[in-house]
Amino acid sequence: MSTKIALGPDDQPLAEKVVSRIRDMLIDGELAPGQKLSEQQVASQFGISRNTLREVFRLLTSQGLLSHIPNRGVFVAAPNAASVIDIYRARRVIQIGAVRMASRGHPALLRMGILVAEAKEAQKSNDWRRVGTINMEFHRAMVELCDSPRLNAFFEMVLAELRLVFGQLDNSAHLHEPYIDMNSILVSLLEAEKISEGIEQLEIYLLRSERMVLAALQRTAEQKG
Repeated sequence: MSTKIALGPDDQPLAEKVVSRIRDMLIDGELAPGQKLSEQQVASQFGISRNTLREVFRLLTSQGLLSHIPNRGVFVAAPNAASVIDIYRARRVIQIGAVRMASRGHPALLRMGILVAEAKEAQKSNDWRRVGTINMEFHRAMVELCDSPRLNAFFEMVLAELRLVFGQLDNSAHLHEPYIDMNSILVSLLEAEKISEGIEQLEIYLLRSERMVLAALQRTAEQKG
């Protein structure tokens, strides 16, 4: 399927636009950790030159989303435990700050409520990849409570790297199911303007999630070892 990207005169540079699209693919789970990327295939998919492609790969590598191995090629990154710890450190700073700025009727808060309902529907059909994608969108919407394009752009990188962590793990239900109800509770608290309780709920959420992800990543490493 072609994903060639059209540019208008006022659009961002083509390389940055392709970088954004590939990040979305990572967040949606369309690319797997450790997957080798074919320069010819990616260039053809997006309708870009080899020079533009190299800039795309350079940018994504600098963001920790791809890795270049000399004489072997370019691969999708597979974040380790140290990366997980840093990801959650960044999440706490950004997302707790976002919750502090929540206000009833904010479009991002309304979007969070819609995503909770979508996750519950996906849960009924045991579509855990879909649940994982919706959960990423939920946290993306949470950061949009800040109304800061810069924070939104930075958090895209955090989400893409986090999805690459989940992509290395088995048992998606175990990793995602507990957080559907926690997301629902958080939205209810924010809609009621109970910000302090919402922050407390989010802190519990992030700590629990970090511990579960680190434990699952360790189990996966032991099984492979």
